[in-house]
Amino acid sequence: MKINIIIFGQLCEVLGEKLVMENIADTESLQQTLHKKFPALVNYKYVIAVNKKQVITNTALNEDCIVALLPPFSGG
Repeated sequence: MKINIIIFGQLCEVLGEKLVMENIADTESLQQTLHKKFPALVNYKYVIAVNKKQVITNTALNEDCIVALLPPFSGG
């Protein structure tokens, strides 16, 4: 199973704009895998969104999910 991930803001400096990960069952596994593959990511604050909703607890993923990594936003 492939998960397509869209990356925003300063996270693109570390990960690029898009990323495809395989065999990721949930958001906790995704975060652990990303931190192993991209150690610099540990220094960034970000949230994970699944299907346009920010997730706070571990969430199951499937191929149809839209996953995004979002840095903190500020604005006016």
